[in-house]
Amino acid sequence: MFHGESVHTLDTKFRLVVPKRISDHLGRGDEGQQICVLTRGQDRCIYLFSKEGFERAMSSLRLAAFDGEEPRAVRRVFLASTFELELDGSGRVLVPEKLRPQLGDERELAVIGNHDHAEIWGKQAWDQYQARNEGLLDRIDRILGGQGGAT
Repeated sequence: MFHGESVHTLDTKFRLVVPKRISDHLGRGDEGQQICVLTRGQDRCIYLFSKEGFERAMSSLRLAAFDGEEPRAVRRVFLASTFELELDGSGRVLVPEKLRPQLGDERELAVIGNHDHAEIWGKQAWDQYQARNEGLLDRIDRILGGQGGAT
């Protein structure tokens, strides 16, 4: 499970250090290198999955080729913005050019865990999002009620 929050700086080559608490949950490729999947997320963030986690997420979606115009369009745009990437020897991942607009002009990034994936946010955008939504925790029992929460 991905959890926690940390702040990192995007370097001049658009590489981001993947925190150890995240990278420890990533799988490895044939040659032993750590692998992650980056894709366009919602609310102006980038989703970071393990390869296996991404495959599980995709298997939960209906993938029929003829299930309607909007679902096909969403799937096409989503998968066209998905990249399987290797972490370098320093634990960094290159943020692909196509995903960089999600972060705006921010170089300081927040990496947060969100259960089955991590999210990469521009730090200011994350701070604003968190400030807008933090009060929801006071109503967590009503918001998540009946979804298998703590008893």
